[in-house]
Amino acid sequence: MPRVATTSPAARIPRSGIRTLMELALHDPEAIHLEIGEPDLAPPAHVVDATAAAARAGRTGYTSSLGLSELRAAAADRVTQRYGRPTAADEIVVTHGAMHGLAMAMATMLAPGDELLVPDPAFPNWEMAAVAAGVVPRRYATHAREGFVPDPAEVEARITPRTRAMIICSPNNPTGAVYPPHVLEALVEVARRHDLWVLSDECYESITFDAPHVSPTAFDTDGRVVAFYSLSKSYAMTGWRAGWAVVPDPEVVEMMGHLAEATVACPSTTGQVGALAAITGPQDVVDAAVASYRDRRDAALALLERRGVAHVRPAGAFYLMVDVGEADTDAFALRLLEHRHVAVAPGSTFGDAAAGMVRVSLAAPRAALLEGLDRLADEVVARRADAGADAAAGTAAGGGAGLAAAR
Repeated sequence: MPRVATTSPAARIPRSGIRTLMELALHDPEAIHLEIGEPDLAPPAHVVDATAAAARAGRTGYTSSLGLSELRAAAADRVTQRYGRPTAADEIVVTHGAMHGLAMAMATMLAPGDELLVPDPAFPNWEMAAVAAGVVPRRYATHAREGFVPDPAEVEARITPRTRAMIICSPNNPTGAVYPPHVLEALVEVARRHDLWVLSDECYESITFDAPHVSPTAFDTDGRVVAFYSLSKSYAMTGWRAGWAVVPDPEVVEMMGHLAEATVACPSTTGQVGALAAITGPQDVVDAAVASYRDRRDAALALLERRGVAHVRPAGAFYLMVDVGEADTDAFALRLLEHRHVAVAPGSTFGDAAAGMVRVSLAAPRAALLEGLDRLADEVVARRADAGADAAAGTAAGGGAGLAAAR
């Protein structure tokens, strides 16, 4: 029988450690799930009602590959009003979730062998999509001591003659960092100096705790910033697969439409109806969700402070990076699941800058989150005590040997 082509880009796509832990945890009925960014809230009732009504009315057929015209117009109005960038409906490409939009943009705007700068730590799906398109991902570091906010000079130092684009993600997955306006402006200026595309993943635009979200589109003067949005996180609509991209270049809009036709035909019609209801309807549900995530964040930070476990304070999204004091975070995550029935995402899946850390989702139910973090702290403290005992034993053994030799 025919065999899979080993030279296929798909054969080189790395596996996400997030999904690996999730699939293992699904086999543990006692597991507390802190590994995946799945809101525990229900989608807004008016979204469910609008979608059900559309389905009952038979509005379930194909749409344009670029999306429903009324959704494109509503998304353009939203960007204009929120971020001050005048945006027209024909600059909007409706996508099957934001990650689909990013994957289409990479396949459309970049060529095989081109380099794409991604932050470290990185959401692994960015690199997975890049590899699938034949694009070479290169990391630019962010640092825990700086709250994982990038230094534009360090980003610029990673640019090579083959670099064609950079990814920015604020609020950030996995770190929860929210980039200040001056950093975003400087990153866009770096891109302008080197004639790069900027792919701005803004899935968590509505979820900030300490400062409002600012989009890099606010600093775009020549159409190089392409921004991607999602209904998944802000409206608890992960499975509806609805999002959109703001694409200033009409040629890229057309090419992304062609690619959508070739891959998904069009975004989900019912998902698009739900998206329209979400962004044009009452927003109090989003405000309530953000308040809930802020409360969970504050409770989680207080618990970790009390238990003496190091961490990085997140300013947005709903993730928390916790320092577990072990280099092998895969082993830690597997042990935590096996012995204490808690699933977390190992830092290894996000990159070198997440060394010794794990990612915890604050979107889990509050009680489960705090119980899971308490068990994680138990594991960290226990291993710390074991390491201390081993070190003391080693010192004692070494000291005895020295005295014996002296005699």
